[in-house]
Amino acid sequence: MNPMIRAFSCAALAAAACSVASAQTQQGTTSNSTMSANGPRDSFLPYTQQGYVGVSAGQSKYDLRSGTGGFPTDDSDQAVKIYTGGYFHPNFGVELGYLNAGRADRIGGTSRAQGLNLSLVARAPLTEQFDVFGKLGTTYSRTRTSGFSGFDVATGSESGFGLSYGAGVRWAFNESWAAVLEWERHKVRFADGKSNVDLTTLGVQYRY
Repeated sequence: MNPMIRAFSCAALAAAACSVASAQTQQGTTSNSTMSANGPRDSFLPYTQQGYVGVSAGQSKYDLRSGTGGFPTDDSDQAVKIYTGGYFHPNFGVELGYLNAGRADRIGGTSRAQGLNLSLVARAPLTEQFDVFGKLGTTYSRTRTSGFSGFDVATGSESGFGLSYGAGVRWAFNESWAAVLEWERHKVRFADGKSNVDLTTLGVQYRY
């Protein structure tokens, strides 16, 4: 199945699950003895409110060196990410997500990258429906490069933490749903060193 179709299918399922959970929370508000002193928790992440989940799909771009010979490389692929977040301040929050950047083909090897990202989010409203945001955090990535080491490309698996940052714009077209356009960069560890992997994605976000 196409990653973009799969991504938006996940979004629909996540939204349905969140709607059911929200309804159950509201029904049990008066009788739930596990409620905190500040009222019912409205985010999956601790100490945050205005919780949301989202799914996005788009394009990844790897900044990888080719093997010997200077042959052309295919350094872009389809990317998918799924995330959740919440705010501890009207303008500041935390976001946790999973990303899959697809693969990059280069002479002597094929590299794949995926990871878990944790970021601080800062947002600034432009109108009642539009806001812009920036993100700064870290990504724990896992990569695998396969191919022929004789072409001067190191093969094998690597993992580790790296810096991440990004920016985007959000359009809330109703009280619960929003469209999000975002660019982000992740410093990812490959068998032959750290390289940047950029993601440009478009997706939907559900606020529960």
